[in-house]
Amino acid sequence: MARAAPPHPGSLIIPDWHQSPEGKEYLNCILRKKKRRLFGLIERPVLSPQLPADIARYKVFVSGKSGVGKTALIAKLAGLEVPSMHQETTGIQTTCVYWPVRPSGSERPVIFRFHFWDCGEAALRKFDHILPACKEGADAVLFLFSFTDRSSFEDVPALISRTLSQGEDLARVVIGTKFDQYMHTDVTERDLQVFQRTWHLPIMRVRSVNGPRLADGCSLDGRVGLADGAPVLNGLAELLWHRDQVAAGLVATN
Repeated sequence: MARAAPPHPGSLIIPDWHQSPEGKEYLNCILRKKKRRLFGLIERPVLSPQLPADIARYKVFVSGKSGVGKTALIAKLAGLEVPSMHQETTGIQTTCVYWPVRPSGSERPVIFRFHFWDCGEAALRKFDHILPACKEGADAVLFLFSFTDRSSFEDVPALISRTLSQGEDLARVVIGTKFDQYMHTDVTERDLQVFQRTWHLPIMRVRSVNGPRLADGCSLDGRVGLADGAPVLNGLAELLWHRDQVAAGLVATN
């Protein structure tokens, strides 16, 4: 699904830990009968005493032009079926995604709870209270563009300015969707390099295709979706964990 470099040199989490025997034991807590489990707002994974872990909670607002794939990205990360046709999100839609990681140098894993907030562009323009509600208590904002829509990429700087004021200190990540549709791409690697030199923000690339499905529309194996979304979830966990460690004075700023 994605290809993303760690947002900071010297990763604070072990990126491939979820593929280890220990990591797979923790992944079982977000699966049910080999399929991804959908968690409600007050639900959380149930761990046995043999699998201790801390919970790190973060609110993440997903922003972007209509049609770039905000809802599809969240569905991918949550292990849900990705809609085959675009439909504007009405109002605010929230989704909880749990993801276990192992910090470098620690014997105790951490389960990240990402509370994603998604809102349709039309609702944001129509109602003044929507954007403040999405940003209230948020830890990070994901700014999305589509590789098949150059205007959405060129709008990212203005999107950042419209979404965040100068004094708002939220983590910022840019994500390019539909990266697999390289035959129709309107955004080049050189464009991304120029953007990163100017804005100094991490950029992740995600595919739009679905993983293997059964005839009933369910995932063939919940781990297929986990592997698909791991680079984005690990990259986001790395960024927010580093941010917390800096705030606590445990690591130095770059």
